[in-house]
Amino acid sequence: MNGFKTTMLLAALTALFMALGFTIGGRGGMIIALLVAVGMNLFTYWNADKIVLSMHGARQVDAASAPEFYSLVSGLAQRAQLPMPKVYIIDSPHPNAFATGRNPENAAVAATTGLLNILNRDEIAGVMAHELAHVRNRDTLIMTMVATIAGAISMLANFGLFFRGGDDNRGAFLATILAVIVAPFAAMIVQMAISRTREYGADKGGAEISGNPRALASALAKLAHGAAAVPNPVAQRNPAASQLYIVPGLARGGDSLFSTHPDTGNRIAALEELAVTMGQSAPRDAFAAPAPAEPVSYTHL
Repeated sequence: MNGFKTTMLLAALTALFMALGFTIGGRGGMIIALLVAVGMNLFTYWNADKIVLSMHGARQVDAASAPEFYSLVSGLAQRAQLPMPKVYIIDSPHPNAFATGRNPENAAVAATTGLLNILNRDEIAGVMAHELAHVRNRDTLIMTMVATIAGAISMLANFGLFFRGGDDNRGAFLATILAVIVAPFAAMIVQMAISRTREYGADKGGAEISGNPRALASALAKLAHGAAAVPNPVAQRNPAASQLYIVPGLARGGDSLFSTHPDTGNRIAALEELAVTMGQSAPRDAFAAPAPAEPVSYTHL
């Protein structure tokens, strides 16, 4: 069902993009806009992981430089029946994590030092399993393509009045103004809707990979609190990056149209239901004050 919803939303975004190109420049404008989008998507397809990791100043680690963290990811990748992804650590107090890459064979997972410092081992396993679920579901490619098309729509909208500003046809001019105003707004809603759909799927997949839905629920509660309290300079400079993370990179809660992620409480509730289905013990209060994290050496590089 999630795959069907994502396909429909992606199709709607593509149709919106083509309609905007037609409104601004007729058939010629539609073709030119489509060619630009194809070029952007091809570049993004091959370079998205490098762009995202460079944007965050991520540094790659291995079994020698971060043995516990690397070993944890390796074990989870084996359980998920995935190739071993590249593993990165980001020196940032903002607690978050993300996955990137065009396919499972070229995937990378990253976590901030802020995340590694506030979560215990089981919670870190839950988070990294969530990111590996994104890789297994090929969400990283889909989200990249969606973000690229949404960016192309915004770009066209910014130039729309310039291209058609001298049009003597008042109806066409008004249609262009409407497209310039509505198209970026609609693209943003579709992009965020796809992101929210994918997060629920990755939560479920991550819980199944780690075997501990309640640990992931506990991690989400801690991360949502920490991410809201600690600024994320990357997301502040590039708001579109917020959809990459396991919890929002910018403080926007709830399940509103403008939320990049589902409400954390709803995600935790879904994981608690999954834990019961898997026969785990009675749930604790996921919103209680987070317990101190167990000492770990993941960031002692």
